[in-house]
Amino acid sequence: MSREAILYTDGAVRGNPGPAGIGVYLYDPDTGETIADGGEYIGVVVDANVAEYRALIRGLEIARTVGVTALLVHLDSELVLHQVTGQYRAKNATLIVLRDQVRELMRSFRIIHLEYTPRAANARADARAQQATTGRPDPALPVTVRRPSAALLTSKIGVQEVI
Repeated sequence: MSREAILYTDGAVRGNPGPAGIGVYLYDPDTGETIADGGEYIGVVVDANVAEYRALIRGLEIARTVGVTALLVHLDSELVLHQVTGQYRAKNATLIVLRDQVRELMRSFRIIHLEYTPRAANARADARAQQATTGRPDPALPVTVRRPSAALLTSKIGVQEVI
């Protein structure tokens, strides 16, 4: 049995270096139901690309945890997209490690496709990431995960399990 989902991810940094957050929105395209939606503060990072990678990693972890087998991923970082797919070479040691983590997580899916999406079309994940940079979770924007396997998120902001 195949479980399909669509994932939007975004990373944000206020300043360089500065406080950073990630946003993830995962949903079932057949039913329109939200599987996961929220943001996390990830601390101070030097590079926005690190935040973008961390968002993608988090989204892939969540999708794997809830049993997604076929995944379409939208991200607004062309650099991350092209490094992961091999069109660009990663030169920075930190980005190489993060790229390799993404590639390893991608092996968890029977089908996976990464697609560049302009920022305007990635507004939901972007809003979650921007809010998360404050380090203060917005109660109106909790992480919501459908499935009992939300243990991956329990130490993170505003987790709500939905049955």
